[in-house]
Amino acid sequence: MERPIRLAIFASGNGTNAQQISEHFAGRKDVEVACIVYNRKDAYVATRAQNLGIESRYFNRSDFMESERVLEYLREKQADYIILAGFLLLVPENLLKAYPNRIVNIHPALLPNYGGKGMYGHHVHEAVVANHEPLSGITIHVVDQHYDRGTTLFQAKCRLSPEDTADSLAAKIHILEKTYFPKVIESFVLNKPMPEAKILD
Repeated sequence: MERPIRLAIFASGNGTNAQQISEHFAGRKDVEVACIVYNRKDAYVATRAQNLGIESRYFNRSDFMESERVLEYLREKQADYIILAGFLLLVPENLLKAYPNRIVNIHPALLPNYGGKGMYGHHVHEAVVANHEPLSGITIHVVDQHYDRGTTLFQAKCRLSPEDTADSLAAKIHILEKTYFPKVIESFVLNKPMPEAKILD
């Protein structure tokens, strides 16, 4: 029997998306989470990984940017794809070369708007609300050497009301992430049709 497709999840913080992805593929024979990699020592994602029974490994900035340590670890874990789930470092060149079109990121806005360096998490939601946008959402895309610029795989949208704040928008985005990110990863790595997206009110 063929071995499952193995995912390495990269995270920098709380790890809610990492947990949802891991739970989505738990017990599956076609796709599995091989490891969780994180770049902040105090990141809560390490605790989530432990609770899920998934191996996790901490690497600092120089491990990513100035060495082959991360790539060696991914090869050791036989990872086929890298999934960025709230990972805030720019992916280094050696990983882009080793995983061409096999690194996927989620961004909490409708790219190409509200992307780029410094546009992550609450910074994005604050900018969207400040500009009185009627819609926001999530963009799931392939990663290239620029922040938030690779090929878009999927978008899902939510409506904003005049009463929405950065916090209430964050809650809507979180629902979209939970609903679609694991399914889009599954569709992408198994070469299946993407899920249909409904606009969230």
